[in-house]
Amino acid sequence: MYEHRVPGVLRVLLSALAALSLSACQQPVGGASGPGADGLRDSTAPSGYGVVFLGPADCSSRGDVVREVSCRSEKAAARVLARHTGAPPEGPACPPSTDFVLHISRSGPSQEPAVPGGYACMRNLESPHPGDPGQGGGPLTVVGDCVYGSRKGEVRETACDGSGERPPEFEVGSAVERRGLCPDTTDLFVQLGGETPVGCARRV
Repeated sequence: MYEHRVPGVLRVLLSALAALSLSACQQPVGGASGPGADGLRDSTAPSGYGVVFLGPADCSSRGDVVREVSCRSEKAAARVLARHTGAPPEGPACPPSTDFVLHISRSGPSQEPAVPGGYACMRNLESPHPGDPGQGGGPLTVVGDCVYGSRKGEVRETACDGSGERPPEFEVGSAVERRGLCPDTTDLFVQLGGETPVGCARRV
């Protein structure tokens, strides 16, 4: 059976939508499995709209340069679910409903206060929501997501309804503390992280 490791967040380029790029347990996997690049976008030009740039519940615009805007603005595209400092791989995991992760570069131009580097866990204000179970995207793998084998020992996420570039081969049916707690019918173990780090997946 395959074994698959999913990092909490993955660094990618800015895109209109984010999709998940999963990695095998020993070697990262590149490429995307849905619309957009991978699940993390870059912001290098904070606007200073709020007290803290893209703090919890703040909203961002879309485009090549992501800015903080009022959530009532017609330019608002996504809302911050959580905001953390530091590098994503070492920091806290994003909430399961995260559609993409925005990397925030440290900056402090003369006209604005210094902005601490870190990352924001974002959710689109409107559909689609690639981070939702079975949608084939987002920075996290959750119960209800589907994956396919990209090559030996490696899998990637794809939409469960078959609308992705590749059809689903396995679906994560439950999450448990250790492998021994997975059902006997489990065909694939997926490392999810958190308090229940083992995903029990069955062939579809």
